[in-house]
Amino acid sequence: MNPEMQQVPGFLFFDHVAISVRPGELEQHVAAYRTMGFSEVHREDVLGSDQVREVLLQIGAGPNLVQLLEPLNPESPVSKQIEKNGGRGGLAHVALRVADIQKAFDYLKQHGFKIIDKAPRKGSRGTTVFFVHPKTTETAAFGYLIEVVQEGSHA
Repeated sequence: MNPEMQQVPGFLFFDHVAISVRPGELEQHVAAYRTMGFSEVHREDVLGSDQVREVLLQIGAGPNLVQLLEPLNPESPVSKQIEKNGGRGGLAHVALRVADIQKAFDYLKQHGFKIIDKAPRKGSRGTTVFFVHPKTTETAAFGYLIEVVQEGSHA
């Protein structure tokens, strides 16, 4: 790994782009992505605070995924995001893969990033994750949610 990458949070690549879909529309979206050549690689109901049905889709052999998120109930953060978006689905978040989730968490927190989670937590498919607020730093509001993901066993 590039020594410079080890000095910063250790971002490796884009893990996935998450797209929210309205309740009852998940299968139509999955079918449309399949028509475009994507294959389903994972499906899971993510409970706890997330309350979503997740489908991960991949095109080719690359590591980048599309994550479709359907809210399981009105209290789901994805349901609230759809409501804020005028009842439409759309971009939910962008996820970045890191080698060391705790190192990335500590680094971003130390550098003034507004982190939503108190600590890295269990994600879907055996990952460990945390989220960065759309009002990213005091000086740069990216305007979209960022998920930081470490593949593999939970930290």
